[in-house]
This record gives sequence, structure tokens and C-alpha cells, in this order.
Amino acid sequence: MALLAWKCVQLDSWGNGGRLRASGPQGKEIGVARSGSTHRAKTHEDFSMKLFIVKRGRVWQLAGSYSGRRIRISLGTANESSATDIKRNIENAIIRGNDSQYWPELRRILPPQSFRTLAATTGYTQPIVPTTPTWIELRAAFTLHMNYRVAIGKLADSTRQRYQYALKSFEEFLNSRQITELPHIDRPLIEAFKVFRHAEIKKKKYSREAGGLTLDVAILHIVFALAVEKEMMIKNPVKSEGRPGENPQGGGEPFTAEELSKLRKSTGDDLLLFLMLRWTGFRGSDAVTLTWGEVNFQNKEIERVTQKRKKRVVVPLHPELLFALEAEHQRRNPETFDPVLQNPKTGAVMTRPRLYQRILALGNRAGVPHTHPHRFRDTLAVDMLAKGASPYDVAKTLGDTIGTIEKHYTPFTKDLRERVRKILQNGEGIEKNFDAFATQLPRGKSDVN
Repeated sequence: MALLAWKCVQLDSWGNGGRLRASGPQGKEIGVARSGSTHRAKTHEDFSMKLFIVKRGRVWQLAGSYSGRRIRISLGTANESSATDIKRNIENAIIRGNDSQYWPELRRILPPQSFRTLAATTGYTQPIVPTTPTWIELRAAFTLHMNYRVAIGKLADSTRQRYQYALKSFEEFLNSRQITELPHIDRPLIEAFKVFRHAEIKKKKYSREAGGLTLDVAILHIVFALAVEKEMMIKNPVKSEGRPGENPQGGGEPFTAEELSKLRKSTGDDLLLFLMLRWTGFRGSDAVTLTWGEVNFQNKEIERVTQKRKKRVVVPLHPELLFALEAEHQRRNPETFDPVLQNPKTGAVMTRPRLYQRILALGNRAGVPHTHPHRFRDTLAVDMLAKGASPYDVAKTLGDTIGTIEKHYTPFTKDLRERVRKILQNGEGIEKNFDAFATQLPRGKSDVN
């Protein structure tokens, strides 16, 4: 042992042999092999590290220890010079820590298992690089949100479809501007979208003064509110244009008696569809999903829960509609779960888009402009009010609120104003003797100077 000490032989902790050390100045090692410099022990103030390369078969390996933990991994190369460079890079990566730029390079050149072992031994974790949220990610998140609300009954499927339509329009606008990331979507961009969307709506034949723009903007406001909630954005860039349908110049748009007469004469195969909308005032979504089980022939009424507001409505069957339903039921002998309306051409289930198309075609045949399903709802509401029904009666029949009935139908309908005029001119009331009193008034000049 004394001889070994004099020669400065260092025992190899990995085997039974040893290696020579000369007594150089300040205790520095002098390598005796051509790769001696690569076998040099490294130390750090926070950890101990001893790494060297050894050859096993044709491939070089890295062996040694780090903070008391043994390391032995394949370097994936048969070239000693390359193995030496890789070892040096590993040492630099360990010393510099997680932020070292050597780690991505080591991930690329080391065998996958070797890199995983090295990372686990040295405590390396890949830094989380913050990513910029995109519109595609927000749309996917909002779609999941809508699907969940539909599943729990908080959102109608027809409303989800309308939301998807608005999202598609906004996405087309973003694509035209080559915008994908949410930070680029700000208030000026939304204002530009409003101009873009207004022009797109006005191109359509029945744009109705681009009233759908308000709804599109309201939908976007909801979408970006979710982005703020999920911390994808700091501030909602969409400012609402008011609640959809609050246009005081809008109101109801009922058919006139002449228009109804033209439509009735042109129904053809669409007679049942015409009568269903005319005498129930159903929205398109309710009309196409109505089943025979919801038609009570004994009580002569239809009872169902509306899809949009989830309100139970009981609609008495008008004799004209009742007769048509009885004839259809006798012809088809359907099950209770079968839908009432069918495509008269194909016998397939009537869908909402097909219903809209057939009503549009009916209006074209009859020469009645702006014919669409919702006008039948307006017509029934105004018809009931003109016949003396209260807003409460109409609201219960249509499954709507009294405020909506008063806002959309009461103030803007000529028939209702004429009815009020007749009531005001009626001699009965708290001043029923006023007419007789008025005839006794002098017809001369006024005494007021």
C-alpha cells in the first residue's frame, strides 16, 4: 500500500483495479490514457459528479455518479470523439441546470431511454414554454361548453346550431385576416367584423335590415366571456349591441288577411305544415319535433314543452287543424313517438332547414314576400289579441313572456290600434252620458280669451 501511495494510484470504485496518478502541482490529475481528459472527475459546490466514458462492445457508454447516484447509459455512438463531446455536453447541461440549452440537443442525439434515465437521475424537467391561446382552442372549449349545457337541458339544440353558425361566420372573417391567436382579437377588430358581417347579411335576399347582426355580436360576447373565465384573455373585446330583438322599430310582422288567403290557396302538399304554423304559432324547432303523443285528440289540444324556453304550453286545436291532423293520423297510423310533420315529397322526417325552405317556396308560389315560419307566430299572436285575448292568454299559448308579447305585438299592429280606437269611441263607460251632454254645449265662440 505504501508503494501504491507513493505512486499515487487511485482505486477504481467501479472495479478491482486502479489508475495511476502523478503528483502534479496543486494535486491536478495527469491522464495516462489518450482519453484521460474525458475521464477527469468534475466537482461542483452543490453536488458531486464523476463521469467518464467506457466502451461496451461497439458502443460507448457514460458511467459514473451524480450526487451519490450511479449513472450508466448508452451514448448511442461507436465514435470515441463523438462520445467525448456528448459527455462534455452532459456535464455542461448538469452544471447549468434546467435552463441550459444543451438539454434540447441531448434529447435529440441520445437514445430515448438514455435521455430519460439521465433526466431522472439528474432531476431535469423540461421547462413549460408558455403558449399563446388561439381561436381554434377557444372554439373547441366553447363547443364542449355548449354540448354540456345541451346534455343537462340548459340549452336547446336549435340554439346550439345558431351559435355554431355565428362562430363559423366569425372564423371566416378571421381567416380572411389571417388571424389565429386570441391576443390579436381586440375591440377594433370586432368593430371591423361588424362591418364585414353587416355587408354579408345584406347580400341575402331576405336580410330584414341585417337584424341578425345583433344576435351574432351577442353570441360572440358570450364566447369571449368564456375566454376570460378560462384566463385565455384578460378582457372581453366584444361590446354587445343590446339584447337581440329589442329593436323598438321591429315588433310583430303578421300576415294580412289577403296574404293568408293567397298562402292558403297555394299550399298544395304543404297544407298540414301551413295549418300547423298558422294555428299553433310554434317556432320551427317545436313544429318539426312535435310527436303524435303530444296531440290529444280527446281533449282537442296539443301539449308540449317548448325547446327554447322549456315552458309547457297547451294549445287548443282549431277545427281546421284538428280535421287535418285526424286525416293525417288515419292515413299514416303512426306510433306515439313518430313526428307529426313529414316531408310530403320523400316521407322523411321534416327538419328545420327543410321547413324553412318549404315555407319560403310557399311564399314564392303565393306571391307573398318575406314569408318565413316566424311570421305565422306573429300572426297568431296579433290575431288572438285582435279577437280580445289578453297578453297573458297569448303568452301562455305561445310559451313566451307577457313582456315580450306587449313589446313585439301590442304597440305596432294596426289591427290592435283600430280595436282600441273602437273601444275609446264606444259610448259605454264611465262617461256613458257624455254624448248626450255634448249635444247640449253651445256652438259659439270659446269664452277663453
